[in-house]
Amino acid sequence: VQLQAYGGGLVQAGGSLELSCVASKSILDINVIGWYRQAPGKQRELVATITSGGEPFYEDSVKGRFTISGDGPKNTVSLQMNNLKPEDTAVYYCRAERLLSPTEFRVYWGQGTQVTVSS
Repeated sequence: VQLQAYGGGLVQAGGSLELSCVASKSILDINVIGWYRQAPGKQRELVATITSGGEPFYEDSVKGRFTISGDGPKNTVSLQMNNLKPEDTAVYYCRAERLLSPTEFRVYWGQGTQVTVSS
């Protein structure tokens, strides 16, 4: 699975941005797809994910501000980010997880996209 990330940029605190991740295959065939981020000097962390069944999961600090959604026909998962804060500044990565067998899964990463929130 190849993942192509779009969006990102520079925004003031309180502003909004939308990230999109386009997959090379149907997202309905991807068990979990979502976004991670990595700020300078910090470990990569989960932001939000969505399952092939449409169930979302959010990291606590983004709940109520970020919304993840999938568009099956476009093989795209989007992350709408509202009320952005300076601490949201990071490189955001799209990640997909496919179950290959009952005991084996594979993880795929897209390239990162920079999100910078100025105070």
